[in-house]
Amino acid sequence: MKVADLIHSRTEVFSVSDDTTVHDAARYLRDKGVRAVGVLDKKGKLVGVLSQSDISDKVAAENKPPAWMRVTEIMSTDLVTASPETTVEDCRQLMDKHGIFHLVVLDEKSAYRGMISVTDLLKVMVADQKARADFLESYIYPPR
Repeated sequence: MKVADLIHSRTEVFSVSDDTTVHDAARYLRDKGVRAVGVLDKKGKLVGVLSQSDISDKVAAENKPPAWMRVTEIMSTDLVTASPETTVEDCRQLMDKHGIFHLVVLDEKSAYRGMISVTDLLKVMVADQKARADFLESYIYPPR
């Protein structure tokens, strides 16, 4: 399975603009029920990623005022990326190697297409294991 298989049915790519306040971005994350978003400049180019961890580690833990801070002050810019053609297994290895929970998905023109989370990968792995278990059960206990 490839990243394209996971993101093809998504109707929304979550992002905020680079001039968004941390406070507004935190509300956006909460309202959308996501843990990370891409940060886009005025031309729509990905310039970073903002996660709940960035907010808690760089704002809340430091007791900084999120109402005036911009996301560009705390976003991650050293991004690990995947393409739609990257396999799920390669995504898992990248996340493990870099100790991250989200991979940025960029297409062949380096356009931002969303993110793959560790939760996405876990859902695929669980579905695969269930399919294997069902197959083995049907082999051991054939229908009569």
